[in-house]
Amino acid sequence: MNQIPICRHPIKLLPLDDRVILRAFLPGTDAGIKAILQRVLHRSEAEVARQLKSVCRDFSERHYDIEELLLANYKKVEGHISKPGTLTTDRKLLIGAYFSGEYSLESAALFNPSIVPHPDQTGAPKGGLRFIMSLRATGEGHISSIEFRAGTILQSGKIEMDDISRYVTQPEVIVDPAYHKPSFLLKLKEMGLQSNFVLNALSSLGDVFNFGELERSLSSMRLEPHERTHHFERNLEFIQWLADSNYDIHFSKKLAISERIIFPVSLNESKGIEDARFVHFVEDDGSSIYYATYTAYNGHNILPQLIETKDFLHFRILTLNGNGVQNKGMALFPRRIGGRYAMLSRQDDENLLIMFSNSPHHWSNPKVILRPEQPWESVKIGNCGSPIETDAGWLVITHGVGPMRQYAIGAALLDLNDPTKVIGRLKAPLIVATAEEREGYVPNVVYSCGSMLHGDTLILPYAISDSATVIASIPLPQLLQALQNKQ
Repeated sequence: MNQIPICRHPIKLLPLDDRVILRAFLPGTDAGIKAILQRVLHRSEAEVARQLKSVCRDFSERHYDIEELLLANYKKVEGHISKPGTLTTDRKLLIGAYFSGEYSLESAALFNPSIVPHPDQTGAPKGGLRFIMSLRATGEGHISSIEFRAGTILQSGKIEMDDISRYVTQPEVIVDPAYHKPSFLLKLKEMGLQSNFVLNALSSLGDVFNFGELERSLSSMRLEPHERTHHFERNLEFIQWLADSNYDIHFSKKLAISERIIFPVSLNESKGIEDARFVHFVEDDGSSIYYATYTAYNGHNILPQLIETKDFLHFRILTLNGNGVQNKGMALFPRRIGGRYAMLSRQDDENLLIMFSNSPHHWSNPKVILRPEQPWESVKIGNCGSPIETDAGWLVITHGVGPMRQYAIGAALLDLNDPTKVIGRLKAPLIVATAEEREGYVPNVVYSCGSMLHGDTLILPYAISDSATVIASIPLPQLLQALQNKQ
């Protein structure tokens, strides 16, 4: 091990079973939906009132605005009712309850954290810093989502976490987001869709179009005389899939940071939003934005995606384009380098690579900068979040996989002006799982999706055994000295 002092804080973020959301719970067939509806529709108003009272008694304290949630799920089946206008509000609410179910967001794990300065430093103590931590929450069926926590680093270095709310709320999904035609066409081309059908479907749209305009164009294409081939249907499916993968979401200002949850919305992320790597990005003019890359998973394929936000209330979710958009572990540098954006990546699931681009949405031509070298990283290496700028160079926290699939956290140092140049690399791991950390859902794993500096201290939250999250502090001068001495 490196002789670098590491302070493990007495903080452990454990998964909590009682943090639940209300989701639509629909049978797989129209016949199943209609059967349930018939049973509820035949009940008397008195029976409906009694059952609804029981539901509200048991569940209203577990959710904000439960009636609004139940009505939203009622709307999902209203089309199966012949005369919905004749139904009382109570009956609609009860129908909604029959097509609802609770989902425990983090019943399996709360792990793979990243950390950034809070956009609102109101109330931060002198010499201290407010922060936001993102976490991968995993529940039933191994569906992952993004949760948030907030806390404060005191001038002394002590870390205090804000209280965690009992409630969790999904955002409003903006149903009519804007799309940029050049990027949309480029992504379709990368997906192998270059037919005249695609060009015709988008020809009537402007350079910026919304979801409704795209829907009308596709509807018009469906009405035209086409041979209904597999190729035709595949084009329709993929255009719709791409549109669904780009969306906006918005949270109410009333919600505490721990009450906000980004749960899968599109089909391509239906089985999980994994390993978000948030970074506070500062533009050359001093303006800033928070970006995050994450991996969307649909049960069969993965797709790297990008999140943009300035306030952790409004988020844009976008697909990424280019031949470099592959595999997991994309991590954006926190500023431009030589006028270009820079991104770490791991296209080959073995080495650490770097890419440059004039846009945060288009990535191509990755170049290997680090290969497995030491025994503890001989299976593969990757990043543990975005690089951190220091006077000595870009500090990259890495992870390595060694014998027995044991994960360890390491570090490397890249040249500030030319980050393709590696100027330092730890030979021994910075962090390996202690005896108390190695047992869990996936044993012997330590992993992070992002750290940050507070003064001369590296604040490094990391997951233990894919189960829970802890936080360590590491003195930056000693770490840089070890990297520069190539220890």
